[in-house]
Amino acid sequence: MLVAGSTAEALCIKSKKANLRKGPGVKHEKLWEVLKYMPLQKIKRKGAWYQVKDLDGDTYWAHQKLFTKKFKCAVIKQDKTNLRTGPGTKHKAVQWSPVNKYFSLKVMQVKNDWVEVMDAAGDRAWVHRPLIWIR
Repeated sequence: MLVAGSTAEALCIKSKKANLRKGPGVKHEKLWEVLKYMPLQKIKRKGAWYQVKDLDGDTYWAHQKLFTKKFKCAVIKQDKTNLRTGPGTKHKAVQWSPVNKYFSLKVMQVKNDWVEVMDAAGDRAWVHRPLIWIR
C-alpha cells in the first residue's frame, strides 16, 4: 500500500540481469539477481541508486541505469501458473507453461481480465490478470 504523498513509481528491469543489493552501492551485499522485465516499485533515490520494492514488499537497492519506464512489466505471483495461447481458459496452455513465481514478463496489452505478455526470449502468451503483479 502506498502512503499519500509517496514518490513511488513503477519501474522495469531493462538489462538481461540485475543485482538487487542491501544498500546503495556495489560494495553492499547482493541479495537477489533478477532477470529482464522484473517489475519493481521505486521508493526513493540516493545518488544514482534507487531503493525499490518487489511484489512481496521486500526492499532492495539497484543502480538507476538498470531500469526503464518506457513499458510496463509483470511478474507471476504463484508457482505453477498457466500461460495461454489466447485470452481465456478455453485457450490451450503455451508449450512453456506453467511458470513459477518471480517469472518476469513485459506487458503487451490488456484485454478485460487477461494480459498478453512477452518473456525475455520474445515468446508471447496470455495470463489471467489476478495471477500477476503489474508495475
